[in-house]
Amino acid sequence: MATSHIESKLEDIAPIVLMPGDPLRAKYIAENFLDNPKLINRVRNMFGYTGTYKGKRVTVFASGMGIPSIGIYSYELYKFYNVEKIIRIGSCGTYDKDIKVLDVILSTGAYCKSYFDELFDGVDIDFIQSSDSLNRSIMNTAKRDNIKLCVGKTITSDIFDVYCDDKERFRDNFPDMKFLGIEMEAFGLFYMARKLNKEAACLMTVVDSLYDKRSLSSEEREKSLDEMIKLALESII
Repeated sequence: MATSHIESKLEDIAPIVLMPGDPLRAKYIAENFLDNPKLINRVRNMFGYTGTYKGKRVTVFASGMGIPSIGIYSYELYKFYNVEKIIRIGSCGTYDKDIKVLDVILSTGAYCKSYFDELFDGVDIDFIQSSDSLNRSIMNTAKRDNIKLCVGKTITSDIFDVYCDDKERFRDNFPDMKFLGIEMEAFGLFYMARKLNKEAACLMTVVDSLYDKRSLSSEEREKSLDEMIKLALESII
């Protein structure tokens, strides 16, 4: 079978999917973490790969940027390819003084002011929780492997806030909620999981902070992202 955006056969895709935003990161994960990875999607260069990690079959499939893009891919994977669980693995920024660059955040739920939900289903939902069972698995794995994990609510934004001229004004859009990080996709993923009775989680490495202005080397970024990727993979075994 195939959809408008995925050329894969039904048997090509595993029930568990890791979903980075960047197609080249999907390629990197497949080549560096999976055994016998097979390229199963190239439509629009949104790469997908299926292989095994410590004997567990897993698919890595890119989402692109923003709620509309991840909404399309997560919907098609859940609805047409029998995917049960998706873990988004990506990057985020933070406005929290206690969160540092290179910290890893696990989102317990995403708040969003998008019109996405009203357009899709005629409902007005501001906050959607992620999967408790997936989150517990990730937290237990982090504890076992002695990985620091920041756990809490996050913001999904329709804009790349780094480009805002007035970041304090941007932050004032969310006055009643303490949030650990801000990114652009999790709400769309959690919405589709809720709609289709599936599971979704979101792990993010902090790469930008209003308060922590460290300049990171490419090696530092890669090491931190690798730790997050391994945490996601270990949590599904």
